[in-house]
Parts: sequence; C-alpha cells; structure tokens
Amino acid sequence: MSLVTLANLRFGHGTRLLLDGVSGSIYEGERVGLVGRNGCGKSTLFKLIAGLLQPDAGDIQIARTVRVGYLEQDPRLPQDTTLRGAAAEAFASIDQLHKELEGVFDRMATADGDELEKLMNRQVALEEAIEAAGGYAVDHKIDAALHGLGFTDADFDLPVKGLSGGQKARLGLARLLLSNPDLLLLDEPTNHLDIEGRRWLEEFLAEDFKGSVVLISHDRWLLDRVVNRIIEIDRGVLREYPGNYAAFRALRTERMLTVERQHEKQLDRIRQEQAFIDRYRAGQRAKQARGRETRLERFKDEHLVERHAEMGVMELDLPAPPQMGDFAFVAEGISKSFGDRVCFRNLTISARPGARIGIIGPNGAGKTTLVRTLLGDLEPDSGTIKRSPRLSVGWFRQNQDHIDRNLLVWEFLQNTIRSLEGSPRASEQEARNLAGAFLFSGEEQDKAVGDLSGGERGRLVLASLIASAKNLLVLDEPTNHLDIPSAERLEESLEKFGGVDRNRVGGKGGFGGVLLLISHDRALLDDACDSIVVLDGLGGTRVFDGRYSEWEAKERAERAEAAALERKAAAKTVAKPAAKPSTPAKPSASKSDAPKSKGRFSNLPLEKIESRIADIGRELMQIDADFADPKSAADAARMKKVLARRDELHKEQSELEEEWLRKNG
Repeated sequence: MSLVTLANLRFGHGTRLLLDGVSGSIYEGERVGLVGRNGCGKSTLFKLIAGLLQPDAGDIQIARTVRVGYLEQDPRLPQDTTLRGAAAEAFASIDQLHKELEGVFDRMATADGDELEKLMNRQVALEEAIEAAGGYAVDHKIDAALHGLGFTDADFDLPVKGLSGGQKARLGLARLLLSNPDLLLLDEPTNHLDIEGRRWLEEFLAEDFKGSVVLISHDRWLLDRVVNRIIEIDRGVLREYPGNYAAFRALRTERMLTVERQHEKQLDRIRQEQAFIDRYRAGQRAKQARGRETRLERFKDEHLVERHAEMGVMELDLPAPPQMGDFAFVAEGISKSFGDRVCFRNLTISARPGARIGIIGPNGAGKTTLVRTLLGDLEPDSGTIKRSPRLSVGWFRQNQDHIDRNLLVWEFLQNTIRSLEGSPRASEQEARNLAGAFLFSGEEQDKAVGDLSGGERGRLVLASLIASAKNLLVLDEPTNHLDIPSAERLEESLEKFGGVDRNRVGGKGGFGGVLLLISHDRALLDDACDSIVVLDGLGGTRVFDGRYSEWEAKERAERAEAAALERKAAAKTVAKPAAKPSTPAKPSASKSDAPKSKGRFSNLPLEKIESRIADIGRELMQIDADFADPKSAADAARMKKVLARRDELHKEQSELEEEWLRKNG
C-alpha cells in the first residue's frame, strides 16, 4: 500500500530549482534513506510532505488516515512542564481513552438490559484502542525512550524551558517516536546523540517501530542497519537504489563511471567540433562554421552530462610532517577531575608515529578534556606525561570563527598549507588542486570564505589542516556538518595524512603523523582508527587495540555473556528454593528440585556442554562482527543466512544453558 505519492513535483528558491518534476512513492512498512549533497533539497522535500511548504507544481497525495510524524530541527515543546511530562504528552490520546473507559465503568454500575450491552461493547472497543495506542505499558515506554536517547532519571524533572538545545532536540525525537505515527520523517535524528543513543535508535527503528520511515542522515552505519531502499536527490531529480547505503554506494559508483565515460565521449565530440569551427571561422566555410557553432552551443546546453565532483579517488600528494622521534606522547596513570565530576582515572596510553587513535564516550564524558591533558593544555591531577619536543599540532575545533572571512577559498588554503616543493607557502595551483580534491569546484574556489556554509567552512579548514604538514592532528567531531561525500573524502585524505601510507607505518624511524579523533561517526572511526579509547562517563576508561567494529563486536559479546550469567543466576535461584529452617535439606534435595524434563543434550557430558557454549559464544561474536561491517551488511542474501544461523545458535545456546543448570543443580 502506498502511503505517499509524489507526482511531477517542482519546487525552487528564486532562480534555483531544487526539485524538478520528481515522482515517487513511499510504501507501507518501508525503510527509506534520503541522501544527497548538502542543500540539494532533502529537508525541503520533507517539509513538502509534512505540509509545511507548498509545491510550485505537481501533487502530493497522502493516503487517508495516515498520520505523518516529522522531526523538525527546532522542535516545538511545551514550556510549562518537565522533561518527562513533555514526553508523556505523546500519549495524550491514551489518557483520553482511559478517562472515557472509567466513565463507561461508572455507568455500567447502574445500567442494565440493552444499555449495559452497549456499554460492554464500548468497553471492548476502548480497551482495543488503548492496546493499539500503546497499551498499559506507557510509563515503561516513556522511560525506555528517554533512557535510550541519553537522559537519566535525574533529568526527568528538569523544566523544559531550561533545557539546552541538544536536550530539546533529543526530547523532540523522543516525543515523535512515542507518538507512533504511520510514517516517520526523520531529518538528521543523530545530530545530538552519542554512540549509545545511535545504537538505541537503530534498534528501535529496525526492530520495534512498525510504521514506515524516511530517514535523512549523515550516519552511514544507521543507514546501513535500518534502510532497505535509498533515494538520492541529484540535481533536482530522484534516483532510486535497492538495498542499504553500502549497496547504494557500489551501484552509484557504477552509474558514475558510466556517466564519466559518456562525458568524456561528449568532450571528444566538442573538441572535434571546436577544432573545425576555429579552422574555418574565416573564409569560404565561415557560414558553415557559424552554423556548427550554434549547434554546438545548443548541444552543450541540452545534452552535455555533468560529471560528479566526487568522482574517483583523491589523487593528491600531501607534504610530509617533521619527524617526532620515537613517540608523540606517553601518559602513565593519569587522572583528571573537576569537583565531583571524574573525567578519567589511572589511564595509561601512548602514541607512536603513525598511530590513529579514536576517542569515544557519552556526551560530556571528558573526551576533549583528555586530549587537552595529553597535549599540555591542562595538567593531570595525578600521573605523568612525556611529550615529544618536536610536536607540531593541528586542531580542528567545532567553531571556525577564527578564519579570515574576506579571503577567497584558494587564498585561504595558499596561506595555510605547506608547499610540496618545500617552501613555506604553497603556490596558487597547489591551493586550487587541494580545494578540488576536497570537492570545491572551480567556481566555488573563488568564493569568499564568509559566503560558505558551515559545512563548507568545516571542509575547508579540514583540507588546510591535513595539508599543513602537522605531525599530530586532532579532529573534534569533524563530520558534524559534513555531507556524506565530504566525510568520505575526509576518510581518503586521512589515509595519506602524515606523508606515508598508514598501512605501512610501523612506528620506526619517527615517520608518520599521529591522529587523535573524537567522534560519534562510527563509519569514520572504523575507517580511520587503529585503536580506540573508551570513556564511560564515570571516570572509567578502556584502551582497545583494534578497529571500532572489532570493539563493538567485543562489547556486544561481553554484554551477551553478562546477560547469560544473569539468566543462569536467576535460574539457579528459581531451581533451588531456600530450605525451611525447621526442615534440614537432604543432600539430594537440590537435584530433586531441578527440572525433570529431558532435552536433546541430556546425554551430553558436562565438559562438552561447557565447551559447546564457549564455541557458540565465539561464533556469535564473529556474526556480530559481520553485522558491524558495512561491506558484509550490503550482501542481503548472505545476511539472511547469517540471521538464520544466529537464531539457531541462540536457540541451541539456551537449551545448553538449561541442561547445564540441570546437571549443576
């Protein structure tokens, strides 16, 4: 069933046409990712569907009774209530149903005959409506949503009018999810979420929410795990791709290669025509030349395909940074607190040349404080830090107001990057080459910095830092305002940062720059970092030697193991009730209390049961690692088999644990 149908939709701002006759449908139960460059019209399309804007031409048809929920960037919230009270308003309809049901009960006390039968029928209808709208577990759902999006119990009583911008955005998301619409339009829902919040949202959308979802997001992991169709807005038109983001990227690359070949053939034709025109512009064939020139201009306007700026890999050499010696820093047993707030305690960490370190943790856990302490901006409360005397630090911060807004894009780069020829200032051509590598087209290179969007300025500063020959680069949430192509170009550039191939850096001889990356962008963390520092927000830290996907798989396995141990402990408690004080327990009492029904593993020795449980745990860990890998997740057929295998393993694991409890009863 089609929930929304777009027919020949057109919409523009001034002379700029954002949507040029687009058509398409959103179907019941679908999970759709809406992607495209910043400013291409994604949010505009959402506002058109939500009825906040009217199209210049075309129709939008929404099926009758379909409720559309739209996540606005600045949600409208009630100001005279608490955070939890505002979230609970999502169930206002249930409150009305409960009140009506109470009235029905009151009237049933004195009714009889036909009136009583009508009231009883109304009671059944109201109870069914309550169940459909969320049932009697409303309080649990509210708490689960708020906790999942990063709020604590202590936050529940905060007044809405005193919340920060990020808190309001998360509260708006919670209210929208709890309202359970038929169609969710989510515009960058992860903007203010840490990694745990993003995980919770993924699971909610993929497993709990039953309606349709259209999702605008720069979080590639979220797109990979939630959506089953991608719609790209590309220069005013919609292009559809089956599968998740990883599948879209592969299919889009194939299409771009086809467009690139077509573009090159057209350029060959244009060059041939231009050569004829230039040769015969004067003389006996001048009239013919002028006619062909007119046709050539018409061909360029009507048929010349435009190549994509992000086509191909980044072919750019970056200057090598100065050597730093055997290490960038070595920190032993460092701690840092601010009053009662403990950021980290007793942390030991070091960075050799070529190290790529990701730093993750909840919002406010102290990630930036850790970096400032490691680099000497702050003194640790305890512990020691040794730093290389030859460190040259480049730091990407959230605020870019420090740069000269009057400079042109290429001028800013020329003034900040190192020349490959060794001179302290790059040439204009080197600056333009770098700008092009970071997706600034020829015209955009001549724009003033002050005329750039926030995302464009961020991309410009990242380009300048990566090519400035620093041997230690700190990136603090670099992809917050970048579109996906820009984030992917950043990943490519980080492969070359430091003047060497990161895959060949061994930490010998003092070569290779060090990267410290603070980010909630799991795709960037997984691609750019070789080790992860995890802050838990309570002062605890862990240092993991491996990629982010490996860390997530390990963490999930640890959680599953902890949950299994809790289940075992609970089962033991049920299977072995405490004996009455007046009746001494017999030696065989505990076994007689154990379940007597036999399963398929009843004849398996205890040591083999324990060995098989361990084997299953390892296989489940590998399956979780596959799920964390976007390339594996893109193979829908394989993932279906892996899901079936995981279900089989969980069932076998449960039966083995039950048999283990019987034998240890």
